[in-house]
Order: sequence, then structure tokens, then C-alpha cells
Amino acid sequence: MSPLTIGLLIAIISIIVLASGIPVAFGLVVVALAFLAIFDGPESLDIVGELFFSGLADFTLVSIPMFIAMGAAVASSPAGADLYGALDRWLYRIPGGLAISNLGACAIFAALSGSSPATCAAIGKMGIPEMRKRGYPDELATGSIAAGGTLGILIPPSVTMIVYGISTGTSIGRLFMAGILPGLMLTGLFCAWSMFYAWRNGFQTTIQRQPATIREKLEQGARILPFILIVIGILFVLYGGVATPSEAAGVGAMLCVVLVAIIYRIWSPKKLWKILSSSTRESVMIMMIIGAAALFSYTLSSLYVTQTVAESIANLDVNRWWLLAMINVFLLVAGFFLPPVAVILMAAPILMPIVLQAGFDPYWFAVVLTINMEIGLITPPVGLNLYVIDSIAPDVGLPSILRGSLPYVVLMIIAIVILCVFPGIATWLPEHFL
Repeated sequence: MSPLTIGLLIAIISIIVLASGIPVAFGLVVVALAFLAIFDGPESLDIVGELFFSGLADFTLVSIPMFIAMGAAVASSPAGADLYGALDRWLYRIPGGLAISNLGACAIFAALSGSSPATCAAIGKMGIPEMRKRGYPDELATGSIAAGGTLGILIPPSVTMIVYGISTGTSIGRLFMAGILPGLMLTGLFCAWSMFYAWRNGFQTTIQRQPATIREKLEQGARILPFILIVIGILFVLYGGVATPSEAAGVGAMLCVVLVAIIYRIWSPKKLWKILSSSTRESVMIMMIIGAAALFSYTLSSLYVTQTVAESIANLDVNRWWLLAMINVFLLVAGFFLPPVAVILMAAPILMPIVLQAGFDPYWFAVVLTINMEIGLITPPVGLNLYVIDSIAPDVGLPSILRGSLPYVVLMIIAIVILCVFPGIATWLPEHFL
């Protein structure tokens, strides 16, 4: 059986196994062990434990649970409410201003938490009921939050970018910097659509309110400012070479926990344990996927699937932009069924040599890949953000939430096209400041 046939068989079996609902890590291990035993013999399983451990034996991985703990501390506090309230007081006069406030809060909270579901939950719990109460259409109220939550894997510090950096051997500091301008661009596109939607439909809020005073506008923002300064500080020490990602993440997590305890008085052991337990649970899940992906990647390499696929794609007599279009379609489809971390761990090692041979910048490609993963977060059948929003507003229904998200999917595709035409949006900051 040829390596390409084996690869196709692995892809089909993997989709079937993962579609059964089994956890991603266990599904990848089952497929990898089965194909190793069948094609390389049972004796090839002797090194499985070593392979799994080698996938986790990277000191940079320590930054993942630290960034997750940092995000969990912020997500468990009223920081999201303060952020949302502060932006609402400044932007309420603008058509669609409350939707823009939500998107702005999502962008900033994404930088604080690094998690798309956490961003959706934290901002959506306040933003969606408030928008609906003020007469905003359900589709705009839910779709804007679902899309805004996806910014959590693009705007730094991003766990997804860390996983990409580890799996491809690229600089995490440069990856973070490459995501800043595209993240701001995508936020701007989301806000522009929300304003246009409100203007086109002649929307006017049904609730009159007194303008907020300057003091009222600043008081909530003052509580969130220290957390924003922590994120800025983390990015500064990473870009300046002052600290490694693991060191910066550890200090950031400690400072966030301390600030949450001081500012919001969350210092009871029960509440602190909730922060630690939730971050540990998510960290273990990601680590399991990383170890399983290392075993899965070894299986593909051992059966010459990776090498053959890369060679076949590289030998295609097509324009490099057509090649990129095919890669984008592949990533888009993969994102429909798998979480971003799993897609990156499985696909990045295969795609990176192809991308480099085609002359594309690896940091620019990281941004394009991440936006594809963002689309997967708000499209079925996985669409994690859709289900988070559905749990917040179950009476709206998934079809309406999906319809509200589709314009933002189109905007993400437009963002990819813009990045293809103007790659400097992603590469300018890393090239000029590092």
C-alpha cells in the first residue's frame, strides 16, 4: 500500500473516530497505535511511552499552563464586567455602539485571557442580555460576541501561537508581535460591520439613558488598567529578550492572581481553588493533545506519509497562490472538525516545509492559519463558541446564532485576502522591532 493511500486511510479513520465524540487526545492515540501496529508490527509499540513523553519534554510548554492560569484568574473575576461597562459608557452614542463595546471588550479581554471560550462567556453573559434588552436584533447580539471571542487565539498572548511556535520551531515573541496588527484589523472590520448593520436597519436603542460623567467613565476602566499593563509588560519583556515565554507567563500568572485578590477581593481558598482547578483541567487537556499529536506525527513520518504528502504538494505545477488557496481550504475544513491546537500540532509540521519552499513568511503564515482556526470556532459541527453562546442565550437558538456569525466569517475571509495582498500587516512589526 502506497504512503498516500495509507495517509488517506488515516485521515478517514481519524475523522470517523473523532466524530464519535471521543476526546481528541485519546482519538489520536488510538489511530496512531492501530496504524503503527498494523504496518510496522507490534514491536514498534515499544517506544510509544518515550514518544509521548518526548512530545511534552519541552521547557517552553511550561508557559501554556501559566498563560491559562493568568486567563482563568481574569475570567473568574468581574474584570470582564468592568471592561464592558467602561466601553459602553464611552461608545453608547455611536450607532451600534453597544455591539462595538462588546467587540472592543472581547478584543481586550482576549489579550487578558488568551482563550476564545472564556472571552465569549465573560463578555457574553453581560453583553448579550443587555443588547437584547435595548432592542438589538438577536442575530447581531449573539453573532458579534461569538465572533469577538475568536480574537482570543490571535491577539497576544495566545496559547495557539505558543503551540504553533513549539511545533514549528519559530520565535514565540515574533509570533505574538505578528498577531497584533492583524488582530486590530480584524477587530476594526467587525466593528465596521456592526455599525453598518445598525445604520442599514435604522436601529435606535429603545432605552433612553443619561450621559455618563467623566468620573463614571473612568472608574471601571481604572480597575481593569492594571491587567492591561501586565499584558503590555509581558509583551515588552518577550520582545526585548528580557525573559523567556515561560518566565514571563509565570510572573504574569502570579501578578494576575494577586491583583484579582486585591482589586476584587477574591481571596477565599474556595475561589482561588476554582481558578487553579479550572486552569489545571484545561492545561492537562492541551498537554494530552500535544503528547498525542507527537505520537500521531511520528506515525505519519514512520509510514512516510508526511514526506510523501509534502513532496507531492511541492511538486504540483501550480502558482504558489493556488497552493496557498488549497492549504487554506484544507485548514478551513480541518477547523470545522478539530480544535485549533490539534490542527496546528498535526498540520504545521507537514505544511511548514511547503510554505517555506513556496517563499511565504512563516510568521505571516501563522496569522493566516490562526484566522482559519478562528473561522472553525464559529462554524459547525464543532464551533465551540457557538455552543458557549447557546448556553448563555438558549432561547435564541443555534440557527439564529449561526446566521449572526456568518457575516463575521466572511470578514475573516476578507482579512485573509487582505493579508495576502498586504503581508506587511503581519510582518512589519516583527521585522522592524526584533
